[in-house]
Amino acid sequence: MTAVLERRETERARESDAALLDLRFRGLVGADAWNSLPQAVKLRFAKRLGPGQSVNYAGQVLHCRMSTLGWLIAQGCRLIGAPLPLERDGGVAAVVSVTEDGASGGQVWTRVYTRKRGFPQVIHSAKRFAGPTGLEEYLGGGFGIALTTTADADGIHFTSDHYFLMLAGRRLRLPAWLGPGHLRIDHADLGEGAFTFTLTLRHALFGEIMSQNSRFHDQPAIDKEPCHD
Repeated sequence: MTAVLERRETERARESDAALLDLRFRGLVGADAWNSLPQAVKLRFAKRLGPGQSVNYAGQVLHCRMSTLGWLIAQGCRLIGAPLPLERDGGVAAVVSVTEDGASGGQVWTRVYTRKRGFPQVIHSAKRFAGPTGLEEYLGGGFGIALTTTADADGIHFTSDHYFLMLAGRRLRLPAWLGPGHLRIDHADLGEGAFTFTLTLRHALFGEIMSQNSRFHDQPAIDKEPCHD
């Protein structure tokens, strides 16, 4: 009897996992590129979260470099929610939490970076599977980034195609000279539940103006109990 119950539980778990399988990132990079990814990366980007669920990653910022121009851009971006690192701190704790955005069908990413002085920096953004590139990241103040997505044996990569502003319901593409530069984000698997997250910002005239490299580990998924009055 116990074996039968365990088998039923396993079948139900498999059915639940299949129902929550997320093929959206696979669709962006194509089947061949997706299949070249490490299995751990595919599992991270193929898990669709249900209501009340979140996926969390904990680790630390290994290093953060930025030129004077990069620092000035990061400070200016405080006006739209400070989506770029504000400090050059390395060796500080970092936590990333991902939840499903029920309204848009996308994902909400919350990043917490501790600082050696003051309160941690908290960055909110929403990834939506929309726009000319198939993936857009909404920051704050109506600003967003259209991202191209690629994958290979090392991991999955996001690069900025262009920046845009949502104004009065209209999507306005910003000219390249108004943007902070070419943004690239790399997710590379290290094995044993660990991976690196690298953000690089390059300016057309001044070269690399910002680079942040962080190491994270998978954490158990969190299921929130529904609230009752």
